[in-house]
Amino acid sequence: MWYFSSPQVVFGPEALMHLATLQGQRACIVTDQTMVGLGFVDKVAEQLQYAGIEHRVFAAVEPEPSLQTVQQGAQAMLDYAPDWIIGLGGGSVMDAAKAMWVLYEHPEMHPEEINPIVPLGLHQKARLITIPTTSGTGAEVTWAIVLTDTEVQRKLGLGSRENMADIAIVDPELAAAMPPRLTAATGMDVLTHAIEGYTSTWCNDFCDGLCLQATRLTLQWLPKACADGNNLEARERMHNAASIAGLGFGNSMAGLAHAMGHSLGAAFHLPHGRCVGLFLPYTIEFAVRVGGTRYAEIARFLGLPASSEMEGAASLVVTIRQLTRDIGEPLNLQEVGISSEELAAKMRRLVDYTANDTQMAFSTRSPSNQEIQRLFEYAWAGKSIDF
Repeated sequence: MWYFSSPQVVFGPEALMHLATLQGQRACIVTDQTMVGLGFVDKVAEQLQYAGIEHRVFAAVEPEPSLQTVQQGAQAMLDYAPDWIIGLGGGSVMDAAKAMWVLYEHPEMHPEEINPIVPLGLHQKARLITIPTTSGTGAEVTWAIVLTDTEVQRKLGLGSRENMADIAIVDPELAAAMPPRLTAATGMDVLTHAIEGYTSTWCNDFCDGLCLQATRLTLQWLPKACADGNNLEARERMHNAASIAGLGFGNSMAGLAHAMGHSLGAAFHLPHGRCVGLFLPYTIEFAVRVGGTRYAEIARFLGLPASSEMEGAASLVVTIRQLTRDIGEPLNLQEVGISSEELAAKMRRLVDYTANDTQMAFSTRSPSNQEIQRLFEYAWAGKSIDF
């Protein structure tokens, strides 16, 4: 037995206007200063005004939200007592909003206690709306929460199906402000979600179609969105792809590229999408060497050569690396700017964090600690996996 969870998704141009139809008294907008500066908070506030809903803004979420920030936001909600919580921004903001919602409903909890096992009984005080302004994480439609423990510089994978948003508003106009580098990095996140969601050990019929379509959309439209940020069709297709991939992998889980990406991002403070996208082709090469993978199925769906499992995986890797190069993303850790000395100095932590990452449980081939180290070393050198 398994479950497929999804918010109500309102998508397309002018989807933000759905806020004007809400019923309630007070809303807390969780966001960051960038969203304030871009005027997006004002756009949300305008729609809430049409609905007759008062609001306050908590705009202190950092790029890697900490446990402390989440606690501060929850306290602000306890002081204001909203019946709607709106997470407006990228994945970090939406994850923070999810966690704040839980602590607002349960002030006795600590953020690190949020897990899929303990019943939360939410919706006693408020409901949650997520509004993505980047096309990548899919956090608007998933229940995962990634927070940072600043004391040990480690990312924590938290969340419960109960803390999934009630409504996700996927309005492509909010993504039009993304610069090319951010568009590229978040787009690689979409591709990794889609491919790992399709090939994880928890893949299922309900998620397969979503993951395949998100893969196809990303390969077709990401280069266009990076080349011309004013291409509204490309923006809309990538914004949709991010949410579609989020629904796919959010209900089937990810894999080794995410485990390694989480570790690298925490150790070197690098963008999540850039990290997982960089490791994706290496982990495909690693997994296919033991067989029983689904990469050839993806390749056939995309019309790539795939007469065998190995050929399909190789075709997919070539396609991913070509896309990566076309949009200006790094293909190895040297291109990221990490020296061999820096990698060696943090290798023990990288290996430990990867081995203990939750997404390791869903990888089609689970590496030993020694193999994890070799994967990092090969990814630094840009060397194809041969073990």
